[in-house]
Amino acid sequence: MYNPANPKPHREIPLDVVHGPPSPDPNLGAPGEYPFTRGPYPTMYSGRPWTMRQYAGFGSAAATNQRFKALLDAGQTGLSIAFDLPTQMGLDSDDPRAAGEVGKVGVAIDSVADLRTLLADIPLGEVTTSMTINATAAILLLLYQLVAEEQGVAAGDIGGTVQNDILKEYAARGTYIYPPQPSMRLVTDLFAYCSTELPAWNTISISGYHIREAGSTAGQEIGFTIANGLAYVEAARSAGLSVDVFAPRLSFFWNAHSNFLEEIAKYRAARRLWAKLMRERVGATDPASWRMRFHTQTAGSSLTAQQPLTNVVRTTLQALSAVLGGTQSLHTNSFDEALGLPTEEAATLALRTQQVIAHESGVTDSVDPLAGSYVIEYLTDQLEATALEIVESVDRAGGAVLAVESGLVQGAIEDSAYRSARAVESGEQLIVGVNAFLDGDGSGVPPLELDPELERDQVFALTAFKENRGDIASLLDGVRSAAAGTENVLYPMKAALAAGATVGDISNVLREVFGEYRP
Repeated sequence: MYNPANPKPHREIPLDVVHGPPSPDPNLGAPGEYPFTRGPYPTMYSGRPWTMRQYAGFGSAAATNQRFKALLDAGQTGLSIAFDLPTQMGLDSDDPRAAGEVGKVGVAIDSVADLRTLLADIPLGEVTTSMTINATAAILLLLYQLVAEEQGVAAGDIGGTVQNDILKEYAARGTYIYPPQPSMRLVTDLFAYCSTELPAWNTISISGYHIREAGSTAGQEIGFTIANGLAYVEAARSAGLSVDVFAPRLSFFWNAHSNFLEEIAKYRAARRLWAKLMRERVGATDPASWRMRFHTQTAGSSLTAQQPLTNVVRTTLQALSAVLGGTQSLHTNSFDEALGLPTEEAATLALRTQQVIAHESGVTDSVDPLAGSYVIEYLTDQLEATALEIVESVDRAGGAVLAVESGLVQGAIEDSAYRSARAVESGEQLIVGVNAFLDGDGSGVPPLELDPELERDQVFALTAFKENRGDIASLLDGVRSAAAGTENVLYPMKAALAAGATVGDISNVLREVFGEYRP
């Protein structure tokens, strides 16, 4: 029986929490100390394991609520919400442009009623929640706050993360709505709002994950992501925020890809480079502002529809690299995700993968156990140097916003993706079941089946919700006025959402004021 008060089993040869020379190399430092190469906290997993935060969301709020409860019962320690494309793009489920996409790649959320159903009977003062949402991040954060307040949770106990990383959407993912400049304004308004109203909330998850999924190298993943992070820091400072007030709540999101040793080094290099830039370039003085904390997800792009059970092995190695690299939370992909949304059985096995690493492998007994390895330290140094060159190239282009607008970032990622695809096609890079060891397909793995009446039911419920709410026109006017001026737009947004405004209502008002981005 697992005892959280005594998580470590008996070891024949016990390890110290930290192994290494008494005077560590200053470029490595000690765990929990600048430049954080060996981890953001002194004891890391010997004190507590990472947060096991499985990404889930499909169909209706009620169906996803049941999946969340099953994962929590199975030992998951945090929630991670996937939203459908209409929600990500600021479209209500009854919008003609949403037809055919409602509930398909995540859960459909139109209003506070949907989020209330999604989180029913889940104690939001005890569970932290990550939301993969960007263009509509402010709206979903406020809906989450409203539901938490209905549960009686104090503002300081509402914990979690919104991705809120709009720059990588233009470069690698595509769920943007507004042009870059007003989108950056929404990001910094959210920073300012949380610094006052939700002090425990992580205001952004600066994402290399999608940059890597689009085809970047490991060095590009670090470099372009950190360049985006610096752009958010500068935008917040330009808006009058103090770096040591908002920077400790910044977080990052990395991809755990397939080159095991390179990935371990990637996390260490990213932590070190961010610490140096925040202290030496930005001038932050609080060590918490230098400390990079991050979530990791195993590489969805590495999953194969051929021989899908082989994905269990891929995911295990990728997850282990994230743990050895010092992640703060982790999602492990399900083996059937190349075929469709994961079944509950596959999602539970993905969670069990993390639990075996945490409680059976022994790799959590000592901090940064591969420190001092010639190969790991060489790769860490090389990746840091490569990433710094990329940051400097973005600087020469005028910063991350202009680099995205000019296509510099997109072009570099596309070139890397092309080279990788050519390597697979030529057989230079072997992928088991795809271009090597071909002895089966995914026909024996049944995909998850969604309710065919889902979209109809969601639109019906939304219609009834709109008919039963009061007049919200004046509240939407307040959002419009704030967006057109300099007021923090989240305050009138919250008032409108509490009165029954929908994701689409708020987004359409902002479209009127900001316009829509057309690359």
